[in-house]
Amino acid sequence: MLNEWLLAFARWLDGFSWSTQLHESFYMYAWIESTHVLTLMVFLGMLFIIDLRMLGFAFTGVPASTIAERLDLPMKIGMTIMVLTGFVLFFAIPVRSTQSIWFRMKVILMIGAIVNALIFRRKMLAAKGSAWDRDAKMPGDLRVGAGLSLGLWSAIVITGRTIAYDWYDCFQKLPYFMYWAAGCVDEMAALDRQGG
Repeated sequence: MLNEWLLAFARWLDGFSWSTQLHESFYMYAWIESTHVLTLMVFLGMLFIIDLRMLGFAFTGVPASTIAERLDLPMKIGMTIMVLTGFVLFFAIPVRSTQSIWFRMKVILMIGAIVNALIFRRKMLAAKGSAWDRDAKMPGDLRVGAGLSLGLWSAIVITGRTIAYDWYDCFQKLPYFMYWAAGCVDEMAALDRQGG
């Protein structure tokens, strides 16, 4: 049911002439994708410095709250532009993106990263000015959050990069489960008809 809804939404987006024009544009799509990648690097650069400080691997002589405060604004700017350009990239190729197992994995990982970030940020703000702020080794729950952040965002970058490859696209011959996981609604229906 969810796959059908997602595909119907993607086909509706694909019906807009701007979607096709953007995807077939000689320069615009490349500029948007380049901006997406560059702002991803700004965002991740700031985030990874904060995470590495929390894990005690970098800048251990600087209070954790100081690093977080100084990097917060460029991180938010990078994230905002990255998210906006990501939506535009999805709008340019909605059907193929919706039926990409890599894109689906990226979305699930992003939800996990956002939940982790909200929990992490709340714990960090609640503990601001605490004795551990200057410690080289942070409390265990913050280290776990920082480690999860590094792992989730690394996986997001990997799955985002693999969206461009068609190893598991719907036109490939795949097991039924992979068709389901990738949202290949028409191919699943065809297999159901053959089996019935």
